[in-house]
Amino acid sequence: MVPGLPAICQAVLVPFLLAVSLLAVAAWIYLVAGHGGFWRTDQRLPQAGAVDPAGWPTVVAVVPARDEAEMVPLTLPTLLNQHYAGDLTVMLVDDESSDGTGAVASAVGVAAAARDPDGAKLRVLTGGPTPPGWAGKVWAMAQGLQMAGEADYVLFTDADIAYAPRALSSLVRGALADDRALVSQMALLRTDTFAERLLIPAFVYFFAQLYPFRWVNGRGGRTAAAAGGCMLVSRSALETAGGLGPIRDARIDDVALGRLLKRSGHDCWLGFTNDAVSSRRYNGVSEIWDMVARSAYTQLRYSPLLLTGTVLGMIWLYLLPIAATAIGLASLAGGGSPWLAIAGLASWAIMAVSYLPVLRLYRLALAWALCLPAIGALYTAMTVSSALRHRAGRGGEWKGRTVQQLTRGGS
Repeated sequence: MVPGLPAICQAVLVPFLLAVSLLAVAAWIYLVAGHGGFWRTDQRLPQAGAVDPAGWPTVVAVVPARDEAEMVPLTLPTLLNQHYAGDLTVMLVDDESSDGTGAVASAVGVAAAARDPDGAKLRVLTGGPTPPGWAGKVWAMAQGLQMAGEADYVLFTDADIAYAPRALSSLVRGALADDRALVSQMALLRTDTFAERLLIPAFVYFFAQLYPFRWVNGRGGRTAAAAGGCMLVSRSALETAGGLGPIRDARIDDVALGRLLKRSGHDCWLGFTNDAVSSRRYNGVSEIWDMVARSAYTQLRYSPLLLTGTVLGMIWLYLLPIAATAIGLASLAGGGSPWLAIAGLASWAIMAVSYLPVLRLYRLALAWALCLPAIGALYTAMTVSSALRHRAGRGGEWKGRTVQQLTRGGS
């Protein structure tokens, strides 16, 4: 019996909570055992036994950059200094920046050339205005792709991503050895501030839950995704898929690109890495909130029905276990059954254990796993906020540019 709760309410509430809590336990068992091992971080490019190709293909790295003057001095040198035996050109597309990004990038290129005249060459392209029907980033990517000439591969990468010296060689080796049209790696994101430690590893965890990497990597499978900070794409495969035109309006360009290539009959690969690291800093919860809310409702295809289902599902999986534990423990004080508390604690324990590999990847205290219900509640609120922003005409707002909902569905 729960103290203070009328008997008639307890007769209905407690059995109902027990039933849905047991279903939540079953759902968590399925997620951990049967949902593509989404919680594991073992999808890595092979290192041992990897064989170098007889001839290294030409690569153009395309870097869309909008107001990234602070980032490019930190990240561009890591691309220009790649230990890559083939021909590498870095193409930075200045996407209508207002902070002098193009000039800063040019200065970085001059300094890099002075240090190593034989290193990768940098080209800075001033991007044109975004035409109707195009998302800004995809348009910047398309302009870089157009200038890439006859390169064998294109590395689409974000301006905040820094690379280990042999990262590109590993990507190319993996693409060639396994015959993949797209090889993408989830860059390590910063976890220096409290907000980053609270929310950033969970961002990776929830992304992998949506798109289990093993399923993405399965040949002939339907699950498709990529991590937009690091995507090595076969130029010929992209051309046979129609180029970037079919996904020109995609706000979630990485997932859209993976789907485009898979639908065209090509295989993709997505995994984790320590060789690509984001330098972008999030100082508070509000900055991460804005980042998530920019595209969360897009992921739900602007569907109120999917939004409702997502919110209810998140409450069921992440918040119900806490409520069941609290109510179950309270009922024990009144001589009630322990099963509600046991069901709540079981779900909470399974979800916490499933979060541990991501925490280890980010070298964070494992105690953060106990906070996953609260983190799930925050991400649910961000998703609702994304829908409200869309209804207010501010969907996709990013760096002073609001992307309107377009008629085509690339993402």
